[in-house]
Amino acid sequence: MNAVSVTEKQILPRPPVKWAGGKSQLLEQFELLFPRTEYSLYLEPFVGGGAVFFHLQPEKAVLIDSSEELINFYLTVRNHLEELLIDLRKHENKAEYYYRIRALNPEELSPVGRASRFLYLNKTGYNGLWRVNRQGKHNVPFGRYKNPKIVDEPNLRLVSEALKRAEIICGDFSLALDHAKAGAIVYLDPPYHPVSATASFTSYTAENFGEEEQKRLAEVFRELDRKGCLVMLSNSDTEFVRGLYSGYNITTVHAKRAINCRADRRGPVKELVIRNYS
Repeated sequence: MNAVSVTEKQILPRPPVKWAGGKSQLLEQFELLFPRTEYSLYLEPFVGGGAVFFHLQPEKAVLIDSSEELINFYLTVRNHLEELLIDLRKHENKAEYYYRIRALNPEELSPVGRASRFLYLNKTGYNGLWRVNRQGKHNVPFGRYKNPKIVDEPNLRLVSEALKRAEIICGDFSLALDHAKAGAIVYLDPPYHPVSATASFTSYTAENFGEEEQKRLAEVFRELDRKGCLVMLSNSDTEFVRGLYSGYNITTVHAKRAINCRADRRGPVKELVIRNYS
């Protein structure tokens, strides 16, 4: 898996949505950590914004996420892009309109209407954040951007083509075990373990991802390892996480904390990349 040239980078799709913990800023550091081998399948069980997937451009992939809104969006971009582009052009960058769209029940919309609402709220909501409360309702206020790019047609076309090579699944990260096989590459980017008792993020799904989920994920990591997969995982640099993956290859990278209500808390932070290969 070689580094992508500057020319190729110019035509790669970019993540179509902003997602908490997105990895675009870390791709340069990741280049030294990706497996240097051929592979027949790429698996990403917490696909989120998909920065790693869109960067690697695998020929065959399985993308999984527990967010129904996100997965419906990706399926719509892949299968019904022209209809989505038409629907996206109706949106207005106005507070009153934003709150009216936010109040809609996505389950009562068509898949295209639901995907259109999702992308519009992601592009115009405060700090580009997608967040839901315990009832599963999007609760981010209007962002007041002067000219948000709601319809990025060239990039959405690149995204659509990339997604045509992927199976897209809504569900738990453990579903990766149903598709894993020897030689597959698996990238795991879960909700991070909090670095302190006061650090928290109201999730992009209605379910919390606490210590028991982190332990279950570590079991899935070990099972993928036993299956002969090349596994790479990102998480916060805490003693808890280091303990879960003791014995594996642990590397530190530095990321800028982009989503925080306080600008003075958006500086570089250490994150861990854990691999079962050198």
